[in-house]
Order: sequence, then structure tokens, then C-alpha cells
Amino acid sequence: MPVRATKRGDQRTPLDGDYDVIICGASFAGLTVARELAGTGARVLMLDRYEVGERQTSACAAPTEWLEHLGLMDAVQQTFRDLVINTSRRRFRWTLPWSFSTFDYRAICALLQAQGEAVFETAKVEGRTGLTVHTDRGDLTAPLIVDALGWRRILGAGANVQPPEARLSRGLEVHPHARGDDLELWIDPKYVRRGYSWSFPADGELRVGVGSFDPRDHVKDPTLQLASDVGVPAENWQGNWIPHELRPAVEDGVFFAGDSAGHCLPTTAEGIRPAFYFAIALGRELREVLAGRQTRDQALRRYGAFSDGHEWQYRWLLRVQHAVGRITPTPLLTPTLAAMNAQRFIDWSFGAYLDICPPRFALPAAAPARPPVTA
Repeated sequence: MPVRATKRGDQRTPLDGDYDVIICGASFAGLTVARELAGTGARVLMLDRYEVGERQTSACAAPTEWLEHLGLMDAVQQTFRDLVINTSRRRFRWTLPWSFSTFDYRAICALLQAQGEAVFETAKVEGRTGLTVHTDRGDLTAPLIVDALGWRRILGAGANVQPPEARLSRGLEVHPHARGDDLELWIDPKYVRRGYSWSFPADGELRVGVGSFDPRDHVKDPTLQLASDVGVPAENWQGNWIPHELRPAVEDGVFFAGDSAGHCLPTTAEGIRPAFYFAIALGRELREVLAGRQTRDQALRRYGAFSDGHEWQYRWLLRVQHAVGRITPTPLLTPTLAAMNAQRFIDWSFGAYLDICPPRFALPAAAPARPPVTA
């Protein structure tokens, strides 16, 4: 696991000052918002308790086309066109209509950071009062504040619901030095009754883990079992809580992106692609504010409406998640997957799934037309 590089001792000098934008959180969503603000001339400050790229929080894979459009292909480790799905009774190999790539977390964060112009500081964000962000190194102010800090939603109004009561899944994985050729999933109650398990090869590293849709389920022993079954040592652990329901993308004058807004997709727990997608949308709105073409309140309304406009897609994926949780422990699972094992259905379903957060959105020409603003 990476050695923590967060500033300590004499390096932790006090922070203060006024900025145009403060971005709290320096992973996929926060770095992408900062990327979108490059060239504005704005004073943008990014804060995180860890150095950029220091703390990997996922299996690190995304549709290849997204990585291409964002100029991140130098971080790619392996690319897959097939998805192998294992049940207790049968193994399916589905050829997808698009490819999926694993990547190096530290490398992709460095590439994203290089595309932006934000000043970065390590600091623990502790809360907010109005337009002032409180950190363990001092208070900072800005008229535009972004919370991309993850599922804890630290800058939200009021107390946040904590696990296991929160609408969260939980995931745990090991990262041994090993190789593999297939992107694999297990939907098997042997490991987890409501969820799935995975093995993602990444050029000499195998990311093997278990995710449960029920935050009350413990996943350490199932991860040990899966690692043993795959034939790899259980070493280099990492895990996280994963939101599986949308939350308000704007609240009390603050913008939320990534896991803090519940943008992780239900059923699959895919969070990187939607983090890119909604962060780009947010960055475009903030650019308009910085250019004087709209007010902060107008940006809050636009971005909130953009996120809310995807609620029906998230709701359907959540229904699928509930369905998977119900049929996994039953004999119906394998016949259900067998009924889906037709290339026409695979192309349609995975095409529709990709279109929830389509890669073309990352292209400048794909920026949506802007209706007239209202006061």
C-alpha cells in the first residue's frame, strides 16, 4: 500500500485566504472539476487530507472511451472486451459492445492534476459555516465551494446518516502481485448473498474483492475465501463504503459531486465514470459563473437539475440491484443469466447502461446547449 505522504509537523503551516473556488476532495470528481476550470484565470484551491494519488479507493477501471476522451490512456494497464460472469452452476462469457480498462490510480490522478491549474494543499476538511471551509490548518473562504470528499458528505447541512443505516454498499479487496486475462464477476451466495465479487487484472496486479449491497454484511471472510479460490495471497487490502442512491447535488449553496452526491451507479457500484461525468457538468457550470455569464444561484439550479434528471435511471438500476439481491441465493439466478446470454440483448443492455453517463459527454463539442438563464 502507498506510504502516507500527508504533511506533518513543521510542514503543516496555517492556511487562510480567499479564493474563487474551493474544491474539497482530490480524487476522480475533484480533480475533474479542477480540470474543467483550467484557463479561467480563477483562483482555485483543492484540499484533501492525502496527497494526490496517495490513497486508492476502488478497483480502478472504467470504459476505455472515457479514458481516451479525457487524455488518460497513459495510465491504462489492461483492456478487456469480454466480461466473464460466474455463478455456482455455470460460467458465462459476454462480449461487450465497448471495452473496459483497468488503470493505475496514482498515474491517472497525476494526469488529471496536470490538466488543471488548481493550487493543492493537504488539509483535513472538518466542516463549513456559510462560505467558509474549516480545516485542521485554518479557515478558507470562497463563493463557490465543491464537496467531492466521498460518501461522508462532510459539507452537507445537518448530520449525515452513518453506516449501517445509510444507503451504502460496502466493498473490500486485496491487490496481490498476480496476472490474469479475464475481467471476472461472481454472483454467488458462496461469497455474498446480496452483491457480487470480482477479479480485475491490472498488469501484474490482480484486484480481487467482494461487495455487499447490505452494509450490515461483513466481507472480510468472503474476500479471503475468494482470494483462496482464485489462487492468490490475500495482501495489500483496501476497502470503502459505496453509495447506491442519489443524494442532492446542491445543498445550502454548496455543490456536490461523486460519492458525496451518490453518483456511484447502483447494481454495478461503478463510480469512476459517473464521477467524471457529473464533475464535467459541474465544471462547465462553474466556468459560466467565473466568466460572469450566470450567477452562483443559477449554477446551483442548473447543476442540481442536471443531476436530478438522472434520477429515473438510478432508480431503475436500484431496482435491478434489489432484484439481484433477491435471486442470488435462489436457483433462479443461472436461468436468468442464461436468458440474457444473447448477443443482441448484451449489446442493447450494455449500450443503454453506458449511455447513462456517455463518453461523448467528455468531448467539448458535446457540451449541452444552454437555455436562457433566469434571475
